[in-house]
Amino acid sequence: MQKAIISLVVGLASLVPGVGSADGMPPSAANSGEKSASASGSKVTQADLQTNAPDQYTVVKGDTLWGIAGKFLKDPWKWPQIWNMNREQVKDPHWIYPGDVIRLDRSGTNPSLSLNGGAGGSGPSGGTSDDAAANVVKVDPRIRIEPLQEAIPTIPASAIGPFLTRPLIVETDSLVGAPQILATQENRVVVAAGDRAYVDRIGTADGVNWQVYRPAEAIHDPESGELLGYSAKYVGDARVRRFGNPTTIEVTRAREEINSGDRLMAARETGNASFVPRAPGKPLHGTIMSVDGGVAEFGQYSVVSINRGGRDGVEVGYVLASLHRGGYAVDGRNVTAEMTSSGDWFPGWLGGKRNPVVPEIGSTQSTSAAPSTQGVAAGNGPLKLPDERNGLIMIFRVFDKMSYGLVMNSTSPINVGDVVQTP
Repeated sequence: MQKAIISLVVGLASLVPGVGSADGMPPSAANSGEKSASASGSKVTQADLQTNAPDQYTVVKGDTLWGIAGKFLKDPWKWPQIWNMNREQVKDPHWIYPGDVIRLDRSGTNPSLSLNGGAGGSGPSGGTSDDAAANVVKVDPRIRIEPLQEAIPTIPASAIGPFLTRPLIVETDSLVGAPQILATQENRVVVAAGDRAYVDRIGTADGVNWQVYRPAEAIHDPESGELLGYSAKYVGDARVRRFGNPTTIEVTRAREEINSGDRLMAARETGNASFVPRAPGKPLHGTIMSVDGGVAEFGQYSVVSINRGGRDGVEVGYVLASLHRGGYAVDGRNVTAEMTSSGDWFPGWLGGKRNPVVPEIGSTQSTSAAPSTQGVAAGNGPLKLPDERNGLIMIFRVFDKMSYGLVMNSTSPINVGDVVQTP
């Protein structure tokens, strides 16, 4: 009987049709035996498609993965689901190139995309053998094979380029061991492009290209007060002229004056900003700490920092929803939420002063400064208003305790102190 049951199961399994992978794209999660990369594991349905989603789209130079995803999907972060990508494929996917044709299959309950080259071939990105031959560039006295085109980036590279190549955040321990400018040529107080300086702790195995930075203010978590690190103020670039003790460097670019005592970090090499946009696989919740430029309100393509990093499970490519932190309604007035020095959020009013004592429900006077956050009628006490979604942020660089993200779209102004969470 047991053998019969096993045979029946195997027979039924053989009747299930295999789901072939789109040419040039990862195979389905079902074939790989791994869970989908989406947070919930659910597949895309017809309701997830844009009402005007095209049947096919030809990729052109200047496209971004986020932009293409938005042509097909209402929620671009569901991109892995419509390709049936598993977790490993999200981390190391096959990329899309200009000239590739993306086709939408609406025939089933769960729409899917497939990829074909512009010439209708079956090469790594859909091309033919002639296309591959065209990518061969002959250079005497040797032959090199190089792709003529790069894969399209996920988000505009120009918006995040400096944030990918510069240190930005320095962990407390790394300040101690970073090479330091000991002296300058001819004992100059400051050095500029073309000047030389002398640095310790750089060996021949450390590379020749370096970035000069100056440790700036400490960064504290606005919620817990924890020290997250130190912002690294980028001041220029340098190149090793002679290794030794000390090592001689030449300043190749000076954004501002470089002084003795400034620190060096190895130049960060980065390629195309390509990764897969996706929702986190678990609930995440944090706060926007700062925005590049220090403006009060910001929108699309602004770079923000959040108080969650690798230790919290944040990964490059995660898409988070931003929400304006709801205030309170007190006696018919809307009151803006304000953070106290202890990191708690309370309503502030009367010209920005801290909130006075607010009566608790059922009492005439409270000795606590913290207002009740229960849903109470406005005339009876403070009523906590809901957080309202105002945009989407994609994480593009992750540190241990914090991350940087790019605002992809905003429905209303986004502010420092707004909430970020799994969409």
